[in-house]
Amino acid sequence: MDVLYYYLPFLETIRDFFELGGPVLRVIGILTLFMWMLVIERLVFMRTGYRRLVRSALQIWENREDKSSWKAHQIRSRIIAHVSASAEKHLALIQTCVALCPLLGLLGTVTGMIEVFEVMAISGSGNPRSMASGVSKATVPTMSGMVAALSGVAMSAYLSNRARREREALADHLEIHHQ
Repeated sequence: MDVLYYYLPFLETIRDFFELGGPVLRVIGILTLFMWMLVIERLVFMRTGYRRLVRSALQIWENREDKSSWKAHQIRSRIIAHVSASAEKHLALIQTCVALCPLLGLLGTVTGMIEVFEVMAISGSGNPRSMASGVSKATVPTMSGMVAALSGVAMSAYLSNRARREREALADHLEIHHQ
């Protein structure tokens, strides 16, 4: 139970932050969590499963006697394509999440500004105290969407570059014997 008391203020702060940003911020949070789950899965795969896959591909190629015919070239291309597809799995989905985050942030801006205008219409004036909630619902999702997108862009670029480098390294290791 001591652990719960230790994290309780942190969890309350997170809850308050999500309440401050409104329902759009919850969607951004869920999307960001999903995006980072995919990123972490890719990082773990590149560290463990990908290496096994490359070893298997190299073993298949090395066990072949014929490495110079047209058929051997086609098999080599298929091996590289299969391993590359495994390395690039989920990258398009990560990039889609990156693109959606700022758009959802803009949706939060629009919904927050609508709330501000509703308060102005009801109160008949620009009472800053009554408009503050709408302003926070307009700015917090925008900021959160941008932060999520920036972190996702960095990791997406890293994973794409790593997949490209690994593909090139595999192609270099699968030697072709010329006749």
